[in-house]
Amino acid sequence: MKISRVLLIFAIIALIFVPSSLSSLGNAKYPRIVASDEVMATAYNSLEAQTDSTPWITASGTRCRWGVVAANHLPIGTKIKIEGFGDKIFIVEDRMNKRYHRKIDIWMPSYKQAMQFGSRKIKYYIIES
Repeated sequence: MKISRVLLIFAIIALIFVPSSLSSLGNAKYPRIVASDEVMATAYNSLEAQTDSTPWITASGTRCRWGVVAANHLPIGTKIKIEGFGDKIFIVEDRMNKRYHRKIDIWMPSYKQAMQFGSRKIKYYIIES
């Protein structure tokens, strides 16, 4: 009986203090989500037909790589997580044609991968920077 009470008290203390202490550590594995939304998403890769005359350079001046997304409705540098991609954190470093307002375009290493992704509705989470 004494042991179960001790365990119960320990569990309550852990629930109260552990989450706040984890957030103060700034653990990148559990980033703080500040907002979420659902939008249509597509995928692109570095072909002139899908971009412009500088297909490997993003609108922010960085080089295209896995983890780059294009979005006109989010500021450059915004970090997001996309459902279906595990713990991968993407960064908005590119822009789309100005006719697209609430859409995300995910950079993929190959044309085949971009085509396989297609167009779908996704949920994303904005991560505190």
